[in-house]
Amino acid sequence: MKYSIVSFVLCVFTFLHLTVAHNVLLSPYRKSCFFEKLKKNDELAVSFQVGSRNAQEAEQLTADFWVISPQGQIVKTLENVAHGDISVRAVVDGRYQYCFSNEKSSEAQKDISFNVHGVVYVDVNDPEGDALDYAIRRLSQLTVDVKNEQSYLVVRERTHRNTAESTNSRVKWWSIFQLVIVAANSVFQIFFLRRFFEVKSGV
Repeated sequence: MKYSIVSFVLCVFTFLHLTVAHNVLLSPYRKSCFFEKLKKNDELAVSFQVGSRNAQEAEQLTADFWVISPQGQIVKTLENVAHGDISVRAVVDGRYQYCFSNEKSSEAQKDISFNVHGVVYVDVNDPEGDALDYAIRRLSQLTVDVKNEQSYLVVRERTHRNTAESTNSRVKWWSIFQLVIVAANSVFQIFFLRRFFEVKSGV
């Protein structure tokens, strides 16, 4: 009975998901690269959001992203994006490199929040595989996955909030400017009409 339960769990979780959350600050004209060691049929998935730690920053910041295979070939690339969600399946064993770049921009520091979702391929027919170990690791990572996704969403919410607050501020000052113009125009018209009638009366 115990063996059948373990076998069932292994069949359900044929792929083992591992998630890690990170943050990196990118200065102008700089890039930051990371490495993941994958085996054939493993999947590397990266989701990221470009933001700023400056609360006054209203502009949507962007960055470049790419993934390089162990042979040095670019297998996936995104240019000038504010956020992204990509996945790459390993065709050979080796070290895969993924990079975030701010090399084309002279803007202030950019805050990159990203999650790395590692999908480890599990062969259910492998007699040396430890079914119980994989099941336990999978269950423990589900909680971590939720936590990391929440952290990722916090960065996106902060970026959108900064944009909304900046827009509201601009609307407020534009409304004040319009009121000043209307008031000045009214005063001018009253003064002009008054002078006009004074001249008419004098004639």
